[in-house]
Amino acid sequence: MNILSIESSCDETAVAVVCNGRKLLSDCISSQVAIHRIYGGVVPEIASRKHIEAIYPLADQALAEAGITRAELDAVAVTYAPGLIGAVLVGVNFAKAAAYALGKPLIPVHHIRGHIAANYLTHPELEPPFLCLVVSGGHTMLVDVADYTKMTILGGTRDDAAGECFDKIARVLGMPYPGGAALDRRSQGGDETKYPLPRAKVDGNPLDLSFSGLKTAAINLIHNARQKNEEIDIPSLCASVSASVSQALVSRTELALAQTGRKTLAVAGGVAANSRIRAEVTALADRLGVKLCLPELRFCGDNAAMIGAQGYYEYLAGNTADMTLNAYATKSLVGETL
Repeated sequence: MNILSIESSCDETAVAVVCNGRKLLSDCISSQVAIHRIYGGVVPEIASRKHIEAIYPLADQALAEAGITRAELDAVAVTYAPGLIGAVLVGVNFAKAAAYALGKPLIPVHHIRGHIAANYLTHPELEPPFLCLVVSGGHTMLVDVADYTKMTILGGTRDDAAGECFDKIARVLGMPYPGGAALDRRSQGGDETKYPLPRAKVDGNPLDLSFSGLKTAAINLIHNARQKNEEIDIPSLCASVSASVSQALVSRTELALAQTGRKTLAVAGGVAANSRIRAEVTALADRLGVKLCLPELRFCGDNAAMIGAQGYYEYLAGNTADMTLNAYATKSLVGETL
């Protein structure tokens, strides 16, 4: 089954063709990083306009690289939520038009489900049930994946996502957008003990996380040092921030594995590319004797391949939509099905 897949939830316009949820035929991405770097972050209106410019030629490119015609497509999958509403609307409207014109089913895919499904492309042998740690710029949560379309959120951040914390600290340090990747690079060789930073505990659910205090503490440290004309050891500060975030994520993941009894752990989302987090979840999996699935770096960030991977299983479950499908934003809460 060949699925034309669309992702436009933030600042990457992406179109892919995926066969049977596991085989990638093409994966095309038009990045807006250079544009938004001028502003230090994503400008939603600009992102939406750039999606409109890129999506049509990108779809033609995806079909050409896949070596198939429009007639050989069996369905159209698209990210419908969550994301920047204007950006998501571009992808949804394009997908609706394509599905209508082709007379093919339209498959709405939740963005976080897509991130989780990125692991099916890197690890074709992976099957539910498993536990997934989702870490991205806008989302941080632990998800129990009981089946391909049956997922429950066990815990998540009460405020900032891990990626938000990385990005904002990096921005204050003057690092280029996207800041999380730059902070990861600068942390190499730093002394993580030089700047003690908070590791928050959250009342009410031991699997919940909080990163706003860490973000505030690090930014205040930077501002105070600059006001006193003190030099900041940037590699060590970056290493301290990385250690704080990773320790919080890994400790909650270990607890979730114990609570669920899952023997397979997956990691997903843009922050899954962080070198320290990848190293420490690998060490955790080795220590506990659980199977670990990490997505290839190219599948960590926003991409359409992951939407096609999950779209296949949504189709099998009968989760298709008609042309009234609209884009909307959602907020995930602990205990909600995803």
